[in-house]
Amino acid sequence: MNQRNKNFSSVFTYASIIVGILVLLGAIFPDQFGTYSGAIGAWITEAFGWYYMTLFTLILIFCIFLGFSPIGKLKLGKPTEKPEFNTISWLTMLFSAGMGIGLVFYGSSEPISHYLAPPTADAETKAALAEAMRSTFLHYGFHPWAVYGIVALALAYSQFRKGEVGLISKTLRPVLGNKVDGPIGNIVDVLAVFATIIGVAVSLGVGAMQINGGLNYLFGIPNNIFVQGIIIAIVTVLFLYSAWSGLSKGIQYLSNLNMILAGLLFIAILILGPTLLILNMVPSATGDYLSTLIFSSLDVAPLNEQKHEWMQSWTIYYWGWWMSWSPFVGIFIARVSRGRSIREFILAVLFVPTIVSIFWFSAFGLTGIEAGQSVPQLFELPPETQLFGIFNELPISIILSIIALVLISSFFITSADSATFVLGMQTAFGTLHPKNFVKIVWGLSLSAIAYVLLLSGGETGLDALQSAAIISALPFSVVVILMAVAFYKDANQERKYLGLTLTPNKKRMKEYMDETRSQDDHDNSKE
Repeated sequence: MNQRNKNFSSVFTYASIIVGILVLLGAIFPDQFGTYSGAIGAWITEAFGWYYMTLFTLILIFCIFLGFSPIGKLKLGKPTEKPEFNTISWLTMLFSAGMGIGLVFYGSSEPISHYLAPPTADAETKAALAEAMRSTFLHYGFHPWAVYGIVALALAYSQFRKGEVGLISKTLRPVLGNKVDGPIGNIVDVLAVFATIIGVAVSLGVGAMQINGGLNYLFGIPNNIFVQGIIIAIVTVLFLYSAWSGLSKGIQYLSNLNMILAGLLFIAILILGPTLLILNMVPSATGDYLSTLIFSSLDVAPLNEQKHEWMQSWTIYYWGWWMSWSPFVGIFIARVSRGRSIREFILAVLFVPTIVSIFWFSAFGLTGIEAGQSVPQLFELPPETQLFGIFNELPISIILSIIALVLISSFFITSADSATFVLGMQTAFGTLHPKNFVKIVWGLSLSAIAYVLLLSGGETGLDALQSAAIISALPFSVVVILMAVAFYKDANQERKYLGLTLTPNKKRMKEYMDETRSQDDHDNSKE
């Protein structure tokens, strides 16, 4: 108990101090905060762009290797354990994790942006349209989900098969030994907490911008930092009430509502938009994405200034955002994947969200580009308002806009509420029931960081958000590398012990399962 209290005190205290300092600096010196964070972010993208691209590609290759290797036969749990959720519910939850504020915010605006300023092609051409779809698929496809998958895989294996508590630091025991129980483990958990706070705060800031943009377009409400602060405050009250009262069923209902609203919005756009073009572009753009995947994964464009600058604003920013989101999403995916085989887990995590993203961006991106070709003023709208401008060119525009606003708000609440739980767990020795005080502190911290980033984000409001994601991801990327190494070392050792090959040692497997059943019976009798 003393060790638990010590870990709780250290991680919670240090992480709180770091976040508190950032909030104060950003609130007192917003311009300087934005300037310095932007300078650091720009330096990282320039100096470590190659590192991000290489790392994400290696992680994707590692995931594919695990899926097809004998290690894939291991379960995320005891050998006799059944999946906690049926397959349909499990895939639905993966879909829910893959859908977020980012998809709604960038659903139309990103393909439009690439169409107007493509990496290499001439703007507003057929080649630019092809590049726009291919680039968007890259940013929301296999690479981010490979990173989420590795973090989730290491957590699930450590927690459900090895009996460790659900902390990032404990996944590193195979390489760091008992050092994970001391200061080094605390540093790892503080890095995970910091990355989670920044990653989620970036999403909350983007969500506040788009809610404000929608209200401005529909009702003429001013689009400025003051209104965005009010939006953040209102949503903060709602998700803190949920976190305080423990309304887990309410959040479950909101999650289901998210999927229903997202499905309705997608179907409406598919029908009301350029349906035939969307259906034709899905396989064509998917083939283009897959055929160029290797080159796009490793290309840092050192000899192409136009593409190099484009990558710093888009791909490297996304890789930083996804890396900073990986502790949060990884913990969620690990929680719902107990009892699944590693092979089943890898295939689902890589393919289900990627397929969803391909259909989503095809529908919204092509609808937005076609609407902008007819009404060029749409291309000039800011990203947070663009979606509502596109809806305005379609039938039932008011209904679509209202659904989108409700969806963004619901994503905002569920993401923030879930994040307070994850942060509470990570700063309270992995407990599944963190104290309300801890959740409230992290809830307020998330909202404060989101507002400070918007306050110091310059004219677009996105500059500081992008810089924060890139900066927070760099130190945590080292933790992700160690997690992958530790997981492989432990899992491969168990694979050898069980004699798992393409044709497993059935006798050794039977002995191991008998031992496991005996241990389960012993544990149950003690209870």
